[in-house]
Amino acid sequence: MRKNSIKNTRINEEVHRELSNIIRGEIKDPRIHPMTSVVAVEVAPDLKTCKAYISVLGDEEAQKNTLIGLRSAEGYIRRTLAKNINLRNTPEVKFIMDQSIAYGVKMSKLIDEVNHKNGNENKSDSETE
Repeated sequence: MRKNSIKNTRINEEVHRELSNIIRGEIKDPRIHPMTSVVAVEVAPDLKTCKAYISVLGDEEAQKNTLIGLRSAEGYIRRTLAKNINLRNTPEVKFIMDQSIAYGVKMSKLIDEVNHKNGNENKSDSETE
C-alpha cells in the first residue's frame, strides 16, 4: 500500500476521527487541556505506527502537561482505538505537538499590525498632498 493511496487516506481520516473522539470524550486525565485538538494523523502503510499531531490552545505549560497526559494514556487510547476501528493491526500512536495553528495566529496578528501601520502612514501621506 502506497503512503498516499486512497486506502491509506481513508484509514488516516478514520483514525483521526476516532482519536479526536477519544481525547475529547473518554480520557479523564486532568493534565490534558480541554482545548486539545488532533490536527492531523499519519498512519504508516504497514499500520504499525501512527503519528498524531495535536494542538493545544494554551500556554507552554498546558501544552507540556497535555503531551505528558496523552503519552501516559497511550495504552488506553490504543485499546479503545482497536475496539472502535476494525484494522488488521492497531497502530502504536505517537503524539507530536503541532505549533502550526499558534504560528498562523501569530503571523496573522503581525500582518494585521503591519497593515494597520501602513494604513495610518498612507492616510497621513494623502492628507499632506
